[in-house]
Amino acid sequence: MLAIIAYALGVMYSPGPVNLLGLNAGLNGQAKASLGFYLGVGLAMLILFLLFGWAGAAWVQGNALIVLAALGCGYIFYLAIKIARSSIDIGGVRQAPRLMRFSDGLIMQLCNPKGIVATLPIATIQFPAVGIHGVSLMLWSFGLAMLAVGAPGSYALIGALLGKRIENPRILKGFSLAMAVLLAGVSLSIGYEHVWLPLSSRVI
Repeated sequence: MLAIIAYALGVMYSPGPVNLLGLNAGLNGQAKASLGFYLGVGLAMLILFLLFGWAGAAWVQGNALIVLAALGCGYIFYLAIKIARSSIDIGGVRQAPRLMRFSDGLIMQLCNPKGIVATLPIATIQFPAVGIHGVSLMLWSFGLAMLAVGAPGSYALIGALLGKRIENPRILKGFSLAMAVLLAGVSLSIGYEHVWLPLSSRVI
């Protein structure tokens, strides 16, 4: 059972689009205001754990995974553009105009291949191997979803701690642009790995 938690922590807390958005929210003074975003991520993970736990790996294969990946990378790229274009005002309340909301976290994580990579092996391999099903499946799924809430939340906390020590708006703008570039890179990487390669292998 420790292997399940170790794998979940390793995948959920590594840098990815959701965690990078959490970091950016913290840098812009939105760590608390983005609580809905973290909860949306957690609900998405709960849905994925329960779906895969009950339906198994057969539900997301082939075309379904390609479509989800395409939607996910498009949404991530859209958010990267929004972040890059946002203005930062340190005077008064230091807050970027685009606040990440519950629906952003939910949609993004449901369409995020990293979320599928995190949940699929646990729900279809590790859970059955240790006899987790029924009520215990729901309890484990809820517990792991709570860990998922903490992933972007912890990145936001780090961003908030760093942001409080930065008073130059140009530096914060630079961080936002760097986050936007990283998100755009993640989007292109997802598009290449989970959309382009599967489609091109079919053509060949």
